Amino acid sequence: MAGRLAIALASVAVLVLTGYAWNGITDLENNVTRLGGLSLGSGQDGAVDILMVGTDSRTDAQGNPLSPAEAAKLHAGDEVATNTDTILLIRIPNDGSSATAISIPRDSYVDVPGIGMSKINAAYGATKEARREALVESGTSPEQAQTESTAAGRKALIDTVAKLTGVQVDHYAEVGLVGFVLLTDAVGGVDVCLKNPVDEPLSGARFRAGRQVLDGAQALSFVRQRHDLPRGDLDRIVRQQVFMASLAQKVLSAGTLTNPGKLSDLEQAVSRSIVIDDNWDILKFVEQLKDLSGGKVKFATIPVTDEQGWSEDGQQSVVTVNPVAVQRWTSALLTKPAPGRLDRADYTVDVVNAGSVDGLATNVSNIATSRGFLRGTTGNASSPDATSAVMTSERNAAATDLARQMGGLPVQVDPSIPSGHLKLMLTDAYTGPGSITDTGAQPGSTDTAATPAGVTSTSTTTPPITASGSGPACVN
Repeated sequence: MAGRLAIALASVAVLVLTGYAWNGITDLENNVTRLGGLSLGSGQDGAVDILMVGTDSRTDAQGNPLSPAEAAKLHAGDEVATNTDTILLIRIPNDGSSATAISIPRDSYVDVPGIGMSKINAAYGATKEARREALVESGTSPEQAQTESTAAGRKALIDTVAKLTGVQVDHYAEVGLVGFVLLTDAVGGVDVCLKNPVDEPLSGARFRAGRQVLDGAQALSFVRQRHDLPRGDLDRIVRQQVFMASLAQKVLSAGTLTNPGKLSDLEQAVSRSIVIDDNWDILKFVEQLKDLSGGKVKFATIPVTDEQGWSEDGQQSVVTVNPVAVQRWTSALLTKPAPGRLDRADYTVDVVNAGSVDGLATNVSNIATSRGFLRGTTGNASSPDATSAVMTSERNAAATDLARQMGGLPVQVDPSIPSGHLKLMLTDAYTGPGSITDTGAQPGSTDTAATPAGVTSTSTTTPPITASGSGPACVN
């Protein structure tokens, strides 16, 4: 569900960058639902930190009930609560460098202000209900109690996320179930890839294995499923992340950018889907988003200590976390390297297999991506005279670093290589990571040097997910 939020905002950038309709952006800014009284940060730390929340609301952003046809697409049942089943903290640096989206498992067992230890997805709803009951008992009208308690629930979630991660939230965005359906349909569906076929009735997820295009209703089932998955909610988070990456590619593709009908559908979907804080200047934010095309968005999940833990009373299965470790990990992930220090996320690595070993380019691409570089293209080439090397438009620290990572390859200068890209040329003589002779960690393993001491990653067997590449990563 988080994908609808990230891409809703990206779609605003698309409208501006194509010159489609500045007046449309003005209309959108006037029509989007605003929230006040959230006591958010100022963004003076060099980046905008956004808390994006997906709720199980059965209304649109204006609180209007859904049509019967829209409600039928949700596969959400009749039970209505105020749980936040998707919690995503996104940092967008002011200088236009790579953004980072951090997922927080919905079952993370954390300290909620005013409530105590609880699953984080209940922070909003539990606070809201407690506040509503107190207001009604004190004589406040039901309508006013509903308004004030909802604001209290949102504030409790914002404070809980800030306390857990150590990051002050600057902006808040929220969307219900129907928003995801509308935004996915607006771009004509989105590609996903599954390792195995799925038939899970609770979410409505029924899919074949392999790559496929999902419409809005199917996509909602895809990202909501958590039963019958090997790691439950953590696997669901991976689905959300790969879907966000794929949706970002679709929104920024030429087929969307040059299609006035799709752009209009996106504009309408955004206005019906999103609730944002009242201090959000959309036009200014668009200027920050415009440099994030081409895959400059990375996805990560906070470290956990136990995927199958238990609450203090022994009544609930939870995901346990260590707040100190989470804050240390978050700081390391979000802190921009010091001037002169290499940031691998600034470089896209394209891999060419000039030999005869099947799958070599994909294996090595996975490893390069797992070590912080952005995923580029992979392919084969008939180059009998080629030598295994890192090719770059000019010698730089990134090329030297990649050459070292790949087993000590030579660096060759090729002015035809695009700026910000590195090309790995591989032959049958290649014996570095991912080669047929490599007996160490398998492709996609984490570069231990990139993991802060004392922090356990939630994903050490798959490469980081980015909004780049030639197709969606296959997932559970």
